[in-house]
Amino acid sequence: MKANPILSLLLCCAFAVTTLQTHAQDYDILIKNGHVIDAKNNIDQTMDVAISDGKIAKVAANIPRKSAKNVVDAKGLIVSPGFLDIHSHNFYGTVPMGYLSNSFSALPPDGFTFRSGVTTVADAGGAGWRNFKVFKEQVIDRSKTRVLAFLNIIGSGMKGGAVEQNLADMDPKLTAMVAKQYPNDVVGVKLAHYSGYNWLPTERTVEAGTLADIPVMIDFGGSDPELPLNTLFLDKLRAGDIFTHAYANVRGRTAIVDDNGKVRDYVFEARKKGIIFDVGHGGGSFLFDQAIPALEQGFKPNSISTDLHTGSMNAGMKDLSNIMSKFLAMGMSLKEVVHAVTHHPATIIKRPDLGHLSEGAVADVTLISVRKGEFGFVDVRGKKITGSERIECELTLREGKVVWDMNGISKEEWKAN
Repeated sequence: MKANPILSLLLCCAFAVTTLQTHAQDYDILIKNGHVIDAKNNIDQTMDVAISDGKIAKVAANIPRKSAKNVVDAKGLIVSPGFLDIHSHNFYGTVPMGYLSNSFSALPPDGFTFRSGVTTVADAGGAGWRNFKVFKEQVIDRSKTRVLAFLNIIGSGMKGGAVEQNLADMDPKLTAMVAKQYPNDVVGVKLAHYSGYNWLPTERTVEAGTLADIPVMIDFGGSDPELPLNTLFLDKLRAGDIFTHAYANVRGRTAIVDDNGKVRDYVFEARKKGIIFDVGHGGGSFLFDQAIPALEQGFKPNSISTDLHTGSMNAGMKDLSNIMSKFLAMGMSLKEVVHAVTHHPATIIKRPDLGHLSEGAVADVTLISVRKGEFGFVDVRGKKITGSERIECELTLREGKVVWDMNGISKEEWKAN
């Protein structure tokens, strides 16, 4: 039978229209007109970000609106990789007297992450090798937030008091064994709250980190007399290990800024060696007396983190975006602050898949506004400084899905019928 030329033409046209329509919606979400800050890719300018199938599909100028099913207008907003908080406490539960290990002082992550732009947290020592599986099943596997972990060198985890003084439960080999069994979940080893004049806990923690090839995080202090801080930095820790609560001044631990307001020389030497300095604000571990002189002398944190738990969330700390705003008020630039909650912490915990907006990367994305005005920021002793900017999270995406939208910028406008 001879082909009908008119019918063939119509079929070709229909195919072309269908093809164009399919091509016109290559992306699930398109974030347009935002100022992108992405340290890994050295981006600090207005760009569009396209997302498809939970991944970053394209970052470029002027991506057509018609190419996406949903368009978010981010004009006036900062577009960043999802924030990482590498010192948090999320092993929540109901075990009496458990402190931060399956008990009441720790917090469920999803209630406290997305609203401040955080898409990844690292629980800092709530679980040890003995109860990590409970933490994984109870928190990691049940949370929308990506939850990682620093295993406590204490096998039973961060239960406080006498439990954390138990040298017999500090087993480097078993800690490293569990870390290697769960490489996608465990990113480091944690030492906290040991109060004796003894280097053994530090040495066993570092041994576990060495066996598992992961960094350690040290919450140092509580010894009387004080263990020498320069020995910790220059002799005990390795390059890449983390000193948290960097701007604290607590009994039993030498502060990094001396009584004359000067950062100690060996602290700068430790930084050159590769020691990581993490904020770990918490309820008792951040003072302007330490932070402001340190920043004025060029000693800025490698990573900004919360030390989130019930004792810090309603005091001076509040949340990660508040701490970021606090560092803006103390003189860090917005770019530096964003880097300290994205690419820098991702690199510290050896997760190169996180903290950037490269094509093919997971679409964890945070949109923030920087409000202008007069804002107060408080340290853990109730001292206040005033700043002219406050960071507020407008939109958070986790694997390409909207998980927080403060003002509905990803939604369609309601119209009366």
